[in-house]
Amino acid sequence: MTVGIDMGRTTAGQAGMLDLEELLATRLLVQGNSGSGKSHLLRRLMEQSAPWVQQAVIDPEGDFVSLADRFGHLVIDASQHTEGALQRAADRVRAHRVSVVLNLEGLDADGQMRHAAAFLGGLFDAERDYWSPMLVVVDEAQLFAPAAAGEVSDEARRASLGAMANLMSRGRKRGLAGIIATQRLAKLAKNVAAEASNFLMGRTFLDIDMARAADLLGMERRQAEMFRDLPRGSFVALGPALSRRPLAIQIGPVETESRGTNPGLVPLPQTAPEDARELILAATAEPEAPRPPPRRAPAPPPPDILAQLAQARPTMPAPRAEPEPTPDERAARKRRLDEILRQVLAEPEASFRSTSVLYQDFLVRLRIHAVPGKPPEIPAFRRMLAVARAGISAEAAEGEEWQQAEARAGALPEDMQGVFLMLARAALERLPCPPDAAIAQAYGTRSVGRARRVLAYMEEQGAIVLRPDAQGRRILALVGLGWETAPGDPGAAV
Repeated sequence: MTVGIDMGRTTAGQAGMLDLEELLATRLLVQGNSGSGKSHLLRRLMEQSAPWVQQAVIDPEGDFVSLADRFGHLVIDASQHTEGALQRAADRVRAHRVSVVLNLEGLDADGQMRHAAAFLGGLFDAERDYWSPMLVVVDEAQLFAPAAAGEVSDEARRASLGAMANLMSRGRKRGLAGIIATQRLAKLAKNVAAEASNFLMGRTFLDIDMARAADLLGMERRQAEMFRDLPRGSFVALGPALSRRPLAIQIGPVETESRGTNPGLVPLPQTAPEDARELILAATAEPEAPRPPPRRAPAPPPPDILAQLAQARPTMPAPRAEPEPTPDERAARKRRLDEILRQVLAEPEASFRSTSVLYQDFLVRLRIHAVPGKPPEIPAFRRMLAVARAGISAEAAEGEEWQQAEARAGALPEDMQGVFLMLARAALERLPCPPDAAIAQAYGTRSVGRARRVLAYMEEQGAIVLRPDAQGRRILALVGLGWETAPGDPGAAV
């Protein structure tokens, strides 16, 4: 199941699609000289994905504040708030799942770095329960992750560069998908650019940037000249979310407008030379007495950003009140949730994906199948996931014995609870003790050595007891429950 974002048209006249789910896992780098259409591309991407995923935009020029009128983004003027307030606001953003635009227009370069680093740090350090998918778009990324020291302080540069590196290298596990745009690859820190797996390369003229763009796209150096000939708004795409081979895409139109202006020729006013002299120089012929500076009213106190976030909601019609579901409807909904979860786990490599990625896939499938009611929160989803991976039947999962097993699992670390429940199911049904390979798969790894370490940890914590039978096969007993598996071969294949 794929959520496709229409970015425009290819040279063959087909739709240039971007796989949103793949983008959330692999990140995106956009490069192009000034005037190549980078901001237009970012605006198209955000407009098309706004109904599907939460967004945060780091906007150094205030170009994206117009998203608020059309899509309900909350605009935060960074110049009106301290770094600590922005960090707390970012935490609230993730908790309430509000899309935001951080407008850095009123700050100098040093201030922009400090405030952007504080906001990104707040997004990154949010509680685990709030790690829902989010696109984090950083325009003019070379300002926040410069390749070399500039005129800003070393402290601001280190903070900003560290926040950008965290976003691009470690943000995926926290649900953060970095989308960075830069005018020049040579000015962008390599450790930040190297984390992107998807690329959209626009018009570029300098040899060093063309060569680096060709290297990133896996093209030969002699093909790098093509970047000089790209028209405005045309980009070469490559990556798992875009295309397996370099593909030229002309970005489609957008619904909102930038606050900036495009250069255009305007006729000069027809002013006679005598009138021009009068307009320009007459006022300077006689010096005027200096005027006292106008008295300005004191600036109003900065708005309470936390209150704005608590009240902010997308501009959507109020939901209609739905009647309370009947017991039959609740049972039917639960069966649909279980069926969709089984579909998620049936995908290749599902056993080795993080819980946040599986949760995002689960939520998208709920929308596709139009399942009524509020979707389960992440804690409830983790419990569903552990039960599903254990392979217990729906009827047995409601029994008192299985409730006891879940209570015992709650005393273990979260990543081991699914393994414990799988072992509990084998013991409850007197099945052979699962082999190391099956335990490793339930733990989300391919290492059987790690699986054995998980069993050793559980035994140290007093959750299980392991013993061999006369033939050397493994028997596992659950402490406190009195259940015991049948003998099983630890080295058997799954």
